[in-house]
Amino acid sequence: MPHRNAPLTETGRLRLARCVVEDGWPLRRAAERFQVSPTTAKRWADRYRALGEAGMTDRSSRPHHSPRRTPTRTERRIIKVRVLRRWGPARIAYLLRLNPATVHRVLTRYRLARLAHLDRATSRPIRRYEHSAPGELIHVDIKKLGNIPDGGGHKTLGRQAGRKTRSGAGYSYLHNAVDDHSRLAYSEILPDERKETAAAFWTRANEFFARAGITVKRVLTDNGSCYKSHPWRDVLAAAGITHKRTRPYRPQTNGKVERFNRTLLDEWAYARPYRTEQERRDAYPAWLHTYNHHRGHTALAGMNRCGFDRDSFSWKDRFRYEEAIPQ
Repeated sequence: MPHRNAPLTETGRLRLARCVVEDGWPLRRAAERFQVSPTTAKRWADRYRALGEAGMTDRSSRPHHSPRRTPTRTERRIIKVRVLRRWGPARIAYLLRLNPATVHRVLTRYRLARLAHLDRATSRPIRRYEHSAPGELIHVDIKKLGNIPDGGGHKTLGRQAGRKTRSGAGYSYLHNAVDDHSRLAYSEILPDERKETAAAFWTRANEFFARAGITVKRVLTDNGSCYKSHPWRDVLAAAGITHKRTRPYRPQTNGKVERFNRTLLDEWAYARPYRTEQERRDAYPAWLHTYNHHRGHTALAGMNRCGFDRDSFSWKDRFRYEEAIPQ
């Protein structure tokens, strides 16, 4: 593919070369006609004489020989450290006394997966999954969040002043439920993570998904005590929902709701300095509405959480989903 600023395409080069070789134009005249230098006109004319039309295509700019390329032995050492220790370019470079850019180029050349795409325990590529329909699996989790003291915390007052006000502020517990297929999320800020609170939250979450036209079949949680309790078991059994729990020390299995937790911290909880906890809580419903309806998701090819592209989202569907979101 030619450069966007290139004056000649393959067709233009062929015309220039034929003007010089077949029609006998002087190089300077042909160069002026096609708005290139005489040197460029000579190059394409010479290629046409030697190769014909096939010589008008672009050639690779890669050199035939690379005498200063990293030795094969060094490349093998880089790959060995990466596979065995799962280190990034900077740490590998420090160990082997190399430039980090050199290590990065070697890893890229051999197409080794990024560390973020590997499982930390096994170093194997993470196998990502997505259920085929909404409601087949709902990810549920609780995010513990420190409250903001009146007057603001360290983000508002500074580190030293914030230390004097943070004691006694307490915690909030965000109970979250995210649909595996559509990423539609339901969330509440509650005062604790007790079994009765978790069970009551799920009752409201199930009603929310039902209003959105989603029938929940399975729920995935971690091994928290509230999710092992009888109230939680009973509220799921009453609705005919299967309960699945992640393996111990494997939070990535519940990764979709874990990613939701990280997103709400970045885009709501710590997005700006709040003066009070109530001010932050008042901003949460609007952010959750944006998350569900207007914020695109790379895992959904840029669509919003309801599974509809913003431009093709019908008013009927929009009303049905917006009605289910608390304002």
